[in-house]
Amino acid sequence: MRSGAPRERLRFSSALGMPPERRSRTKAERRAGTMPGRQARPGSGDTPRKAARSSQRAPQAGQRAAPRAVTAAAAAAEEEESRLRQRNRLVLEDDKPAAERCLEQLVFGDVEDDEDALLRRLRSSRGQRQGSSGDSEVEDEAKDNLPTQKKPVWVDEDDEDEEIVDMVNNRFRKDIMKNASESKLSKDKLQKRLKEEFQHAMGGVPDWAEPGHKRRKSSDDESESEEDEDDLLQRTGNFISTSTSLPRGILKMKNCRPANAERPTTARISSVQFHPGAQVVMVSGVDNAISLFQVDGKTNPKIQSIYLEKFPIFKACFSANGEELLATSVHSKVLYVYDMLAGKLVPVHQVRGMKEKIVKRFEVSPDGSFLLISGIAGFSHLLSMKTKELIGSMKINGRIAASTFSSDSKKIYTSSENGEVYVWDVNSRKCINRFLDEGSLYGLSIAASKNGQYVACGSKSGVVNIYSQDSCLQQTNPKPIKAIMNLVTGVTSLTFNPTTEILAVASRKMKEAIRLIHLPSCTVFSNFPVFKKSVISRVQTMDFSPRGGYFALGNERGKALLYRLHHYSDF
Repeated sequence: MRSGAPRERLRFSSALGMPPERRSRTKAERRAGTMPGRQARPGSGDTPRKAARSSQRAPQAGQRAAPRAVTAAAAAAEEEESRLRQRNRLVLEDDKPAAERCLEQLVFGDVEDDEDALLRRLRSSRGQRQGSSGDSEVEDEAKDNLPTQKKPVWVDEDDEDEEIVDMVNNRFRKDIMKNASESKLSKDKLQKRLKEEFQHAMGGVPDWAEPGHKRRKSSDDESESEEDEDDLLQRTGNFISTSTSLPRGILKMKNCRPANAERPTTARISSVQFHPGAQVVMVSGVDNAISLFQVDGKTNPKIQSIYLEKFPIFKACFSANGEELLATSVHSKVLYVYDMLAGKLVPVHQVRGMKEKIVKRFEVSPDGSFLLISGIAGFSHLLSMKTKELIGSMKINGRIAASTFSSDSKKIYTSSENGEVYVWDVNSRKCINRFLDEGSLYGLSIAASKNGQYVACGSKSGVVNIYSQDSCLQQTNPKPIKAIMNLVTGVTSLTFNPTTEILAVASRKMKEAIRLIHLPSCTVFSNFPVFKKSVISRVQTMDFSPRGGYFALGNERGKALLYRLHHYSDF
């Protein structure tokens, strides 16, 4: 039995390496005693008689089984080679990264498939691709193996609730409230309101915010942009600069020494104006004096004073070129003209064709060609600035409250005391439009911006309506861009700064009644005036320097207060 055990293990191991059909045939041959390629070995447990018998039959059996033995050996060698190749491939697969193995599995199928199966799959996928225009089998398997989108494991119900935002306790949100009922808004409504405020400030939706907007670049533009990028990368420095536009909310400013500190007075200040070409400010009052001061923000030294006997000054103003200084009185029809270059004072006692007993209110055109005098009974008189002669007169219904020129000096805006605004053509002296200031029953002041964009109308109720100048010229019932309601008494003064970024509104009827409005957002600067230090008192007049660097105002206590606006670097 011990000598027969190895022979049985050899038969079992050799049978495992054969194909199934070859394995079944081997079993049948073994039963029949005709196992190919096998010969009995003497001394392996057989008797001498059996061994001799086997040795006599061996040549005949070996001759018959020779072809079958060659076939079995080739099959065993092929099987062994396939097994070695499979083992080497598995070793290589273990060394590959996981991502590479996954990609090969998606493209070529399972790595354990034999070569015949892989060829069959490739042939079938090629035939399917030729027969139909759909995806191949490999692509379908790749799509099936893609990870599916996972559903959330847990959903918070509070996320679906509409969040409420407090509008009152936030200073910036409070500015965009339309009424008291909007003390609390949802997030969606707040986002919609902010979008409306942005479009209102920008004058509509900008091009870059339009959906589908694409800037077309030509080849020249692309080459220029590449050159700019190359130049940018070759230099070092500070490439971040501040914006040139004035920000809203907080106005950075400094309280300077009063402009007329070297000539103190207790009389009411009637006019404050900066010289159009020099760093000089003019201050006049009802004490019959006009004084000029050098503006440096520290000492403001006095240049000279002009005294007009028995002539309490109602208004004083520079000419457009700054060579002349005009002044009118409270109860006189004389117009004084002071030649600053010659140092000579010339009185204009009577203008031929103009029958006015008192001359008080007047305006000088921005181009320096015309002088507009407001009379009684609704008459306005247009004079030549050079000769001081009458050119023509215009009349409105009711009494004139205020007048101003447009920025190009071609139009005149006249506000009446019944709330109507008349638009006149300077060349023809004809009324080209007439409209009612919305909500106004009694007009007090009017002003036009330096860039020709806005017209502001102040009423007795304290409301300031800001209009687009185009709507004032074309529409009979224009709607204001914004109604400023921060004052509760009559608006007696309106002034735009040179860059049309600030509108100053004031009332002489109440202390500290002055506000600075940011444009184009039409919001009030929150840090002016400072109520803890009540030094402004009742504002009578105000003006901005030619480049916006300084702001001056005069009050009834005889002080011309001066402020430095840090956003503007020049005088």
